[in-house]
Amino acid sequence: METLPAQSAGPQFEPSEAQKEARLRFRQFVQEHITPFAGEWDRAERVPQQLIDELRRRGYMGAPLPQHPGGAMDAVTYGLLTEEIARGCSSVRSLLTVHDMVSLGLHRWASHAVKEEFGEAVSSGRMLCALALSEPEAGSDAASVKTEGRATDDGYVLSGKKKWTTFGQIADLFLVLARCQEQLAAFLVPAAAPGLLRKPMKGIAGTRASLLAEIEFHECCVPRHYLIGKIGFGFSHVVSSVLDHGRYSVAWGSVGISQACLNACLDYTSKRRQFGVALREHQLVQRKLTDMIVNTRAARLLCYRAGYLRDMKDPGASAETLVAKYFASKMAVRAANDAVQLHGANGLTDEYPVARLLRDSKVMEIIEGSTQIQQITIAGYPFDEL
Repeated sequence: METLPAQSAGPQFEPSEAQKEARLRFRQFVQEHITPFAGEWDRAERVPQQLIDELRRRGYMGAPLPQHPGGAMDAVTYGLLTEEIARGCSSVRSLLTVHDMVSLGLHRWASHAVKEEFGEAVSSGRMLCALALSEPEAGSDAASVKTEGRATDDGYVLSGKKKWTTFGQIADLFLVLARCQEQLAAFLVPAAAPGLLRKPMKGIAGTRASLLAEIEFHECCVPRHYLIGKIGFGFSHVVSSVLDHGRYSVAWGSVGISQACLNACLDYTSKRRQFGVALREHQLVQRKLTDMIVNTRAARLLCYRAGYLRDMKDPGASAETLVAKYFASKMAVRAANDAVQLHGANGLTDEYPVARLLRDSKVMEIIEGSTQIQQITIAGYPFDEL
């Protein structure tokens, strides 16, 4: 008779007790400080400074950094934080995403001198960071950026224009991808650097409170040691690594959007009556709710797996993060579409959150690698069976 191998303690795709307690704290914070005001911030196209100060005070800015005042937050707990904040407001989630992307890039690739200069301020959230990557003619094809970094005796001079820079209106520090000596290079540029100009972008469809900006560099001078990594490593190493974190955050944020849609629909269909019964008593409504429940749970499990592998420093973590981001972002759009449909005409108004959630969900399929780029990339990985 064949002897079966002994069962080993594999990954548990659910939070630990400590992580559950942290999730409860995050949820209470969001319910008190974010959810009641998300619609107002969306209409004003601005996350208020008071909320940013509160995020900083609670240690939510720069949370994954080893030098964070409270110590580095593990990947799963960070994912739970991202999900809960996204349930309340995706624009606030985007603040954490871009700040932590640049912060982690600085921690991994910057020189000792740069870390000494900016490390504490960035890890504590005292300085806000933003990623200046996309340009008017360069989005998914990041290698085609035209912003130029020209070497001088004293450092580098940057010239060019960036677009879609999240929180670019108020960021204190930018990570900039530029072309230097016919190769790609990453530079750290303080917002106060001479020659840096920013232009607010208004009328954005989704995550419209995330203070997007165009960033222009007019002979903008930076010291030589503000080069992050080596020339030629700008995209392949520096930007690619920060985008990996961004995809992880966006994946969890997509789960948050879907959960918010589900919660809104469960509440609405219980109270709204049509044809003499509550909406949720109708079979086609139950079908949509069931799809929303199942897809949200499936996406969350993919995020748990990605987080577990990241905590284990598993080399397959990046690939699993791609899968989680791909599925969760597509699922969020579907959930938000169904949520608006279940709300009917009410779903197209500011009176209910689902219209905003639909607009925000579509952003998830575009940022940190579009759905189509994910499809091309994922197919090239040799995934093992689970």
